[in-house]
Amino acid sequence: MRRVRYESRGGPLFTEEAPAPEPGPGELLVRTEAIGVTLPVVRKVAESADPVPLGGEIAGEVTAVGEGVTRFGAGDRVTGLCFGHGYADFALLREAMASPVPADAGAVDAVALVRSGLVALGALEAARPEPSEAALMTAAASGVGHLAVQLARTRGAGRVVGAVSDPAKAGFVRDLGADHVVAYGDDGWGTPVDYALDAVGGTLLTPALAALAPGGRLVAYSSGGGSVQAYDLLVGAKSVIGFQMARIARGNPELYERWRRELWRLFAAGEIEPVVHGEFALEDAAKAHGEIEARANLGKVVLIP
Repeated sequence: MRRVRYESRGGPLFTEEAPAPEPGPGELLVRTEAIGVTLPVVRKVAESADPVPLGGEIAGEVTAVGEGVTRFGAGDRVTGLCFGHGYADFALLREAMASPVPADAGAVDAVALVRSGLVALGALEAARPEPSEAALMTAAASGVGHLAVQLARTRGAGRVVGAVSDPAKAGFVRDLGADHVVAYGDDGWGTPVDYALDAVGGTLLTPALAALAPGGRLVAYSSGGGSVQAYDLLVGAKSVIGFQMARIARGNPELYERWRRELWRLFAAGEIEPVVHGEFALEDAAKAHGEIEARANLGKVVLIP
């Protein structure tokens, strides 16, 4: 099979031939049909001192299962987060991380909707939104952010603000349902909001926190790090909440499954629509990473083996 990897920090990415893996206990072997490219994986290539497997969201057909697998069998179509080599013709997926793909849904829809949607929905749930509250989403044009904007609308947000890296993305974010769009470098982000979902981290935490009204909640779900000043929390009675999807998947599978069903329900009803920025061949993985590094993507970036 073909597999994409790299040998040193920063790449380059290259495709090689490798034997297909064998599923171990609790694992599924999946023939990949679509692979979602995520910012955390792009960052790992740029920052990790030692090369790591290129994992991420995958969708495809189960071809074999390991010992102890009970929910899936050969021929089932699944999607989920792969922690090993996911940029490949075949990938291993832990049963606990796998979700079924409806018969009438495509693999590209699955990788664009499920994992990114689960993160967006989970972060939204962590914010404890109330009807008519105002919401802010950073990285509002990203694979997760563009779904978060739509999900906030389904939860009755009274006003939705999208924050983006480039003002040229404003039209795209407004079309998703945002009332107002701001750029990261703008002085002030308009009327304060009740809660914010931050997908960027780093220095962006400061303006995101400043955008909150007194008593506001900031949900941080980025791998970008960063810090906030305790005084900034105290003076406005604000709070910061950390959210990690893997913790839910491993520790609360019933909730994970309920959120997954909700996403497919909203998708089928036309209330949310995942947007795919581009589909790239496996051999063009470096170009796909480049789109995210340049913050050029509007929606999800997908590899097609």
